[in-house]
Amino acid sequence: MRILLTGDPNGIPPWLDIVAAGNERGLFMPTDAPWVAHADLATLVGGVRALLMQALHPGSLAGVRSHSRYKDDPLGRLSGTIRWLTITTYGSYEAVMGEACRVNRIHDHVTGQYRNAAGNSLSYRASDPDLLQWVHIAFMDSFLRSHQTYSTRPLPGGADAYIRLWSKSVEPLGLRGVPMDEACLLAEMKRYHAQLVVTDDTRDTIEWIKNPPLPVTSRRVYALLFQSAVASLPEEYQTMMGLRSYPLEILRPLTTGVLQLMRLAIGPDSVFEDAAIQRLHRAGLMVNGKIVG
Repeated sequence: MRILLTGDPNGIPPWLDIVAAGNERGLFMPTDAPWVAHADLATLVGGVRALLMQALHPGSLAGVRSHSRYKDDPLGRLSGTIRWLTITTYGSYEAVMGEACRVNRIHDHVTGQYRNAAGNSLSYRASDPDLLQWVHIAFMDSFLRSHQTYSTRPLPGGADAYIRLWSKSVEPLGLRGVPMDEACLLAEMKRYHAQLVVTDDTRDTIEWIKNPPLPVTSRRVYALLFQSAVASLPEEYQTMMGLRSYPLEILRPLTTGVLQLMRLAIGPDSVFEDAAIQRLHRAGLMVNGKIVG
């Protein structure tokens, strides 16, 4: 499983040294909601859910289909997304800014045309605030709902704390004016609804997300993660996509149990958390495992 998540044949994240480097804090501390949520394997469900949500917006979909290697190298794209998530969550300020620069350089080359829900042709750039906002919302809502649904760990401060704190993650990408609490998040999702549409390209992408070319040993677990992701989506999104899942009352205990078994198989330690905590100790922000100051 470590190999699958990192894209490295040894299962060691190539960007681990970036998280470990430095003697300063980052955006989050171990008691912050984003740190807690992203350390949980419920993020595996959240990642699939976020991809499904992104596919509903023709602008973000065009960027993925035209500029991403998701079909040719799905594990490479997965590891790239995990790199940004983990460095932003656990890295130092310097590491976060460096990773943001890397992502912004990629976004500079992601441009093109797409047809909106009304059928009009529009130009886009990956750095457009409206598209960045939708991608941010898709990730944030997906990781939040997946944690609420499939994790057994309490989320410090609840949904509002997660949303408010995770807003810091997109500031280095140049995005401002993002939702700061759950009510605003839901309002923004409602605002975007008129922009969402399902086309042949959408259906093709959803089918690929449902059946990616993963190793045989991972396919059964992934099928469960996909079903769990669909079940946690708003009903209106499920209807738009033409997807059905097993009821949550069946999926929730099953998925939670499988994720707990996966945690046992991987091991209780998180190399990213460990590296970040060691850095916080060097910075004098933690002593004997306790946050100080």
